[in-house]
Amino acid sequence: MKYFRLFSRARLWPCHRCVFSTASGTRETLKKKEELISRLSTGPQLKDFFVNTKPAKTVSPADDDDPPPYITPLYPPSQNNKIYLETYGCQMNVNDTEIAWSILQQNGYVRTHIETEADVIFLVTCSVREKAEQTIWNRLQQFATLKRKRSKDNRMRIGILGCMAERLKQEILERENLVDIVAGPDAYRDLPRLLAVAESGQQVANVLLSVDETYADIMPVHTSASSKSAFVSIMRGCDNMCTYCIVPFTRGRERSRPLHSIIEEVRMLSSQGVKEVTLLGQNVNSYCDSSSVQFPNVGSPSLSRGFSTIYKHKKGGLRFVDLLDKVSQIDPEMRIRFTSPHPKDFPDEVLQLIAERHNICKQIHIPAQSGSNRVLESMRRGYSREAYLDLIQNIRESIPGVSLSSDFITGFCQETEEDHQQTLSLLREVSYNAAYLFAYSMRKKTRAYHRLQDDVPPEVKQRRLEELISVFREEAGRVNQRTVGSTQLVLVEGPSKRSPAELCGRNDGNTKVIFSETPKADNLALENKIQPGDYVLVKITSSSSQSLKGTLLGLTTLQKSPAYS
Repeated sequence: MKYFRLFSRARLWPCHRCVFSTASGTRETLKKKEELISRLSTGPQLKDFFVNTKPAKTVSPADDDDPPPYITPLYPPSQNNKIYLETYGCQMNVNDTEIAWSILQQNGYVRTHIETEADVIFLVTCSVREKAEQTIWNRLQQFATLKRKRSKDNRMRIGILGCMAERLKQEILERENLVDIVAGPDAYRDLPRLLAVAESGQQVANVLLSVDETYADIMPVHTSASSKSAFVSIMRGCDNMCTYCIVPFTRGRERSRPLHSIIEEVRMLSSQGVKEVTLLGQNVNSYCDSSSVQFPNVGSPSLSRGFSTIYKHKKGGLRFVDLLDKVSQIDPEMRIRFTSPHPKDFPDEVLQLIAERHNICKQIHIPAQSGSNRVLESMRRGYSREAYLDLIQNIRESIPGVSLSSDFITGFCQETEEDHQQTLSLLREVSYNAAYLFAYSMRKKTRAYHRLQDDVPPEVKQRRLEELISVFREEAGRVNQRTVGSTQLVLVEGPSKRSPAELCGRNDGNTKVIFSETPKADNLALENKIQPGDYVLVKITSSSSQSLKGTLLGLTTLQKSPAYS
């Protein structure tokens, strides 16, 4: 019995130890829990992780001026802050250069026009044709040689901006490590950050496309301060999706800049003495600003007769005719041009305004691309040859004396010799003052790349291009010959490149006019020397397919010119 009681006690002892241990552990756990709760109560709360939540403490008035946390911080440049910019391609790329430089200048960078002095070299690139891209690759090799000569303490950074950056992206970074920075057309605001990252020796890229970026709040720094002409971007991107075109893939969807910001920029240019402004866009006359509340919305737009689109037009908003009306009223002594339009967006009200407003140039760029209905359908241009010619007739009836220019692509996929002949006949029938003629270049991502074959041999493309050029020059020579003996209003640009003794400028039709600075008649002697930005009257004495020559009659103004009386 004694042994039994001892045995029982021995059996119960571990249980007592277990109860004691459990009680002790519970007290320890409770103690730790209380300490944790105490620490949590003095730490940040959930609300502190939300930006818009008011802080627990009272904010002093001085703190109210701090920038919100979502504003991109400034990235101060290093001591090696000299920027060299080189621009290729269309006028939109010129405007992109001005926007990028405005952003960089605000962030403390300085500009150099000597590439060997540069710490950063930016190429603003074009991707429309293969030849343009090959030019960039060749230029990069030259800059790479400069880069290798630099010391580690003074290394050069090279960047690609614009359409080529958007199209090739990763290939640019990987190809021979030529490039440090890649920025697409919608990433220029990010350039200071990209430069800061590249400073450490890393390659960096931002090629995100935006659905709303227009750089409306960025006032471009015009690269040629002495020029009396300027380009003003009014929209970006394109929705047309023509079969051959890379623009929708490199510049994104179509979006328009608010009208009030365009007016502000044009007024600034007027105050600086600029006498000619060209409104820019990939599809400039489909402009639609639905953001402005200070102007009432108008109805849906009407297309040119016989034209169609693959997308639905935006309803409401201010249209291109409203923009032209407002901009042309800013300065009656400032010429207004626009490029590049699409033929589908020329309703009668646009043509009537151009005819009525004296300072809107009577010159219209109206791309045809081809004279063959079969090719036009394959290109998804949205019109036939007949509809295009009807529009040309309507333009000439609405705007007497109008000058016309155009774009043509030869050698497009499956283009036959008959198709080519129809394009030649269109050139002869319309007789353009100017034209941009190109052999077709297949671009990746386009509909043509995925659906069609680039089956016209290069030598055939070249031969057809030469024939197009020949016919165009022949017709342009006839058009210019008809101006001989007339008096033309010319906006002076400066000395002629071929002869310093002569001046050059452009007439209303955007044709170059070369003339002597001294009037022929003694009674027309000028008191002051003619300056760039002056309007002069020139009597045309001879012509070629590219330019006009004449004698100076005297100074005038845009409003007083007999050309508009």
